[in-house]
Amino acid sequence: MVVDDEPDTIDLLKLVLGYENIDVVGAHSGIECLEHMDTVEPDAILLDLMMPEMNGWETFHKIKEKDPQIPVAIITVKNQEFDKMRGIHVLKADDYITKPFNRKDLVERIHRLISLKNKATK
Repeated sequence: MVVDDEPDTIDLLKLVLGYENIDVVGAHSGIECLEHMDTVEPDAILLDLMMPEMNGWETFHKIKEKDPQIPVAIITVKNQEFDKMRGIHVLKADDYITKPFNRKDLVERIHRLISLKNKATK
């Protein structure tokens, strides 16, 4: 699942990951993400930080309340060291990916996230 308030980002990730046979469900807000989690069981979530209504930090906590095992990667333009440290060490996000991203690197990271989910369910 990709959670981003920018439709173009969701469309781009659907296209890029679709070439790798990775199905993507898009959510345009944290609220929509949580609603989708009631009907969809994603293998991983890519979560933007800067969104209206419910930001990525708050959304992250609510995702983990619903499913503590789901791998979540932060995907953001925020490339400051403080934000990376907060995402990885404080939130315990499984990855921190900055935009713009390299397609090959992104795909490898997504496969790693999916393998984390598979390990957690065994």
